[in-house]
Amino acid sequence: MKKLIPIILLALMAVATGAVAADAGSIGVINVNTASADELQFLPRIGPALAGRILDFREANGPFEAVDELVAVKGIGETSLEKLRPFVTVSGKTTLAEKVKLPRTANKTAS
Repeated sequence: MKKLIPIILLALMAVATGAVAADAGSIGVINVNTASADELQFLPRIGPALAGRILDFREANGPFEAVDELVAVKGIGETSLEKLRPFVTVSGKTTLAEKVKLPRTANKTAS
């Protein structure tokens, strides 16, 4: 038991600091080619306006062939795409059923 305590403490510290990311597969994914505006809003940092732009882009250009194409939607840059990537797909079923909340990162201030 004494040997397990350090391992348990390290695991708890990793979870508390956000070092262990949630497995997106267990959370679910959104198929950006079939999702409704409401479903798109389950994604982190996607509100009604950006969900609408994704739908408009999809309607104007056809289905997304790759997740990377999301950067063509106004308001989604490379940084946003990296945060969305674990939760989006271009095929299969939408399985995400609730809003994804990403942990906040510490603000870096200049000294």
